[in-house]
Amino acid sequence: MADNQLYKADPFPWKFVTPLYMGSTLNPINSSIIATALVPIALSLHISASKATLLITVLYLTSSIAQPTAGRLSTQFGPRRIFLCGIVMVLIGGVLGGAGYNFTMLIIARIFIGIGTSTAYPSAMLIIHDRTKKAALQAPPGRVLGWLQVTGVATAAIGLPIGGLLLDTWGWRMTFLVNIPVAMTALIMVAVWIPRDGNLCKIKNIKEIIYDIDIIGIVYFTLIIISLLMFLYSLPEISIKILAISGCLIIAAIKWETRIKRPFIDVKMFLSNLALTRTYLRFMLMTLCMYTVLYGITTWLESTRAVSPAYIGLLMLPMSVASALVVEPVSKRNLVKKPLIISSILTVFASLAILMANIQTALYNITFITFLFGIAMGLMLSANQTALYMQSSENNIGVTAGLFRTFGYIGSIGSSALIGTVFTPAVTDAGMRTIALLIIMTSLVSLILTVMDKKISR
Repeated sequence: MADNQLYKADPFPWKFVTPLYMGSTLNPINSSIIATALVPIALSLHISASKATLLITVLYLTSSIAQPTAGRLSTQFGPRRIFLCGIVMVLIGGVLGGAGYNFTMLIIARIFIGIGTSTAYPSAMLIIHDRTKKAALQAPPGRVLGWLQVTGVATAAIGLPIGGLLLDTWGWRMTFLVNIPVAMTALIMVAVWIPRDGNLCKIKNIKEIIYDIDIIGIVYFTLIIISLLMFLYSLPEISIKILAISGCLIIAAIKWETRIKRPFIDVKMFLSNLALTRTYLRFMLMTLCMYTVLYGITTWLESTRAVSPAYIGLLMLPMSVASALVVEPVSKRNLVKKPLIISSILTVFASLAILMANIQTALYNITFITFLFGIAMGLMLSANQTALYMQSSENNIGVTAGLFRTFGYIGSIGSSALIGTVFTPAVTDAGMRTIALLIIMTSLVSLILTVMDKKISR
């Protein structure tokens, strides 16, 4: 009775939501903080700049697999337990990367960080969903989901100036070591302020665990993501062999997932819940645009204009500020369709500005362009997250939230492959204009998907 009264009085107090927001910063900040460190890492370890971009790709690859897996594990074993395990893995990754003396150690560190940070978002969504049910609410307050996204957006973009400042002051190792104090703080907050999970259901044997988690489905999903990644990095050449392997894996995965009662990826859900499927697709396309801008402009400025990492981070800061300012009011009002339309249109206009940019373009003009992209990114993230929550069923919110991030990572991986392809053999103004044209086409596809979708809430 006391708990029910507490939930009704204040179901989402600051002590409850702060650890969720803190944990959710870990993945986006690690996604972006490494951007300004790629060139110094390449020089320090005597590797090529293109090889150094694997540090970005491996985190996205790991996260794209780990996000829905973490959602499934959170449902099975409790979101708080999985959340805490993930934070410990981030600590390990921070130590490994900070002490790393070769490229292999850095790759392993990024894998640990990718797996660990992937537990936060699906766990947080499940914890919020459970609290919403206990408080007898139809949906959590818009501010709760809004600030969950704000913390992700803000830290993703401020990772660039933070990374630049850390790099200029202490060197590239600090982009790994910074995880230690942040993860320790999150660990303490979650342990103290998030209520414990309920008792675990009794599981008889390993076979039952494998069945409940759908290990085979996870393996299929992992192989599909890896094969698609290999295809992306084979561009501009089209590898028929890799496409054939990917096709066979997808067919095998569909057959398996439609046969079992509790599939890791519910294929039938994608067919029966087309509104959610379209939300995933829109999110993937717009994430492709945003991260192509984020990493493309960073690489372009560093390579063609010799701008310092710290200064590039400061140039990108308005992008994060714009995103954070937009997310909260949009989420608070549970807006979906109009923000998505405006986001696509803004992306087109900002990309047209990139088409006219060159090595002589004033840096304040570049900052204004990224500011426009920041507004578009904030609108896109908040609206798609609201759509996700409304379109997900009660029983699989953890997995659908994880898949939401997975589609975002597929877009991010695509952006990395796109930048690597366009900027080969050299980073040029012409390459940046090619990127702008591709972003325009992608955002127009997203705009058409949004306008034609009759099931998006206005």
